[in-house]
Amino acid sequence: MNMYDIIRRPIVTEKSMAQMEEKKYTFEVDKRATKREIKEAIEKIFNVKVARVNTINMQGKLKRQGAHMGRRPSWKKAIVKLTDDSDTIEFFESM
Repeated sequence: MNMYDIIRRPIVTEKSMAQMEEKKYTFEVDKRATKREIKEAIEKIFNVKVARVNTINMQGKLKRQGAHMGRRPSWKKAIVKLTDDSDTIEFFESM
């Protein structure tokens, strides 16, 4: 799997922006990606050192249209903690 296929997009919420002070960054990742693959992809793409990776499988929200019920697709979220001596991710600095 390509490292650019593993990291889908950054997640920008109030909570994730507050965690940036602790050098924690949140990304949507491929559902099949392992913690080791996520760590290697972040280190290569952003040129930083990763201390640990926490992953969460997010259940898709229930949606309703008239009498029909459906569900949005499920996805995987990764919270990446950088080492203390590592640089910050510049992509998030402009937000």
